[in-house]
Amino acid sequence: MFDAVAFAGGGNRCYWQGGFWEAAAPLLDLEPRTVVGVSAGAWSACYSLLGLGRRVNEMVAEGCSTGRRNFEWRAWRSEGSPWPVSRMYRSLIEAVIDEEALQRLKRGPDVLIGLARKPNRLPLALAIPLGLATYQIEKKWRSPVHPRGGRVIGFRPEFIRVQDLSSPEDLSAALMASASVPPFMPVGRVGGMAALDGGLVDNVPAEPLRAVEGQGGKTLVVLSRLYRAFPHIPGRTYIQPTEPVPIGQFDITNAAGIRKAYEMGLRDGEAFARRERAKAPKIL
Repeated sequence: MFDAVAFAGGGNRCYWQGGFWEAAAPLLDLEPRTVVGVSAGAWSACYSLLGLGRRVNEMVAEGCSTGRRNFEWRAWRSEGSPWPVSRMYRSLIEAVIDEEALQRLKRGPDVLIGLARKPNRLPLALAIPLGLATYQIEKKWRSPVHPRGGRVIGFRPEFIRVQDLSSPEDLSAALMASASVPPFMPVGRVGGMAALDGGLVDNVPAEPLRAVEGQGGKTLVVLSRLYRAFPHIPGRTYIQPTEPVPIGQFDITNAAGIRKAYEMGLRDGEAFARRERAKAPKIL
């Protein structure tokens, strides 16, 4: 059905993607050769391919039911950051990705995790606020599916191939780096260098899809929020939630929102699969 699939970033909104994949994948026999994800979308791609969508969603919802706040001064001393979301996210990844899970991912399609490298001539302390400001301004002003501002100021994309990673710790580091949005999430380190959220280049990581599309393949881009219009690219299908996903990107207090995001994904995934099957040519 689709030769490659991309999972966009979006923080907690990406749990919609988990529900979408759980519903749509079996109905459409989705077995892509390549899967690419960025930020929380890379995490969605990994646990979805492992068939752990429901389990992960419940783990997150339970974590959001412990009474912790989104900002806690006391956490700065005990955890190194007043934003508990970063420690909780790392703990979640480490609880799910063990050696067995890594080997299962390696036996599947090529999985690419998108991250961003800072502009060569800018110190990290300046590159981070400049990149975040550029992203937010472009999103508010034009709301493009594929922003260009990050590339203009010198941010460079890099894709880490899961099959090339040697340990669960390496995969955890790549996933954390791909979601690195200071101050909420710490600066990542991959290959001995600073690595930041891949969304600073493109929150919808379509670059690896081009080779597939150039050979006549079909690709699917799974978004996490609503856009007004999509670029027309032969062979590519964009899918987005049917309504805004009711959860903040870094909100660790809304267990109901986490669960609702997943349930919305289930409904939208089933509806999408029905539409795609209806379009398929009938064999007489």
